[in-house]
Amino acid sequence: MSETINSLEDLGTATGIETNDAPVREQKLDAYGRAYATGKRKDAVARVWIKPGSGKITVNGKEFVAYFARPVLQMILNQPIVAAERVDQYDVIATVAGGGLSGQAGAIRHGISQALTLFEPELRPVLKKGGFLTRDSRVVERKKYGKAKARRSFQFSKR
Repeated sequence: MSETINSLEDLGTATGIETNDAPVREQKLDAYGRAYATGKRKDAVARVWIKPGSGKITVNGKEFVAYFARPVLQMILNQPIVAAERVDQYDVIATVAGGGLSGQAGAIRHGISQALTLFEPELRPVLKKGGFLTRDSRVVERKKYGKAKARRSFQFSKR
């Protein structure tokens, strides 16, 4: 630290300062050429594999349209693929357990996003900006003693 920086021009020529500290991300694939990631949401945990293909999404051995009948849940699954502009380019195989259908859809969405960044690291800024890489940490609050539910009290009666 013997070098003193007095202006912005000096900052550019300063030695010993690393300008690019961002970690270099590289593609991580298994022996079958697939990217694997785990997604979580509420009590649901999803294991997701992504490989190049025709855009087929399979959840627990079923077509995702059959597994998630509600269009909103189908849309949630497709969000990261649409945001990355990779529709009909990857096949997704997911196994999900725990929670309800909404939590499972969110877990698969999280897993697809993580797996896409492992398959194509240059997609990370797009998915990060869309908020797909952040795990939604909201879970059900526990029931407290002396309460009917987590916060609801029993009905009050004066007499």
